[in-house]
Amino acid sequence: MHHYLYLAAILFAIGLFGVITRRNVIGILMSLELMFNAVNINLVAFNKYMAGEPLAGQLFAIFIVVVAAAEATVGLAIVLLVYRNWRGVETDNFSVMKW
Repeated sequence: MHHYLYLAAILFAIGLFGVITRRNVIGILMSLELMFNAVNINLVAFNKYMAGEPLAGQLFAIFIVVVAAAEATVGLAIVLLVYRNWRGVETDNFSVMKW
């Protein structure tokens, strides 16, 4: 089980580093997907080694994949709209969206 936890921690750290340091929104979305995948690995690993329900972790992982797909869809739609208006997808462009 330790191997899964180390892998998930490394993936989550890489994703967190990407979210903090990236200025490009596409890179931030990709880093968020890494963080979601780290959570999925943890859910499946804990389900395999600790829980009594045989498929609970996998069902939660599928739920997170669906939520991540919806988040990516909405995020990419916003990115496309920002790109059409400002010809760039840097995070500085998003500060204009404040009211």
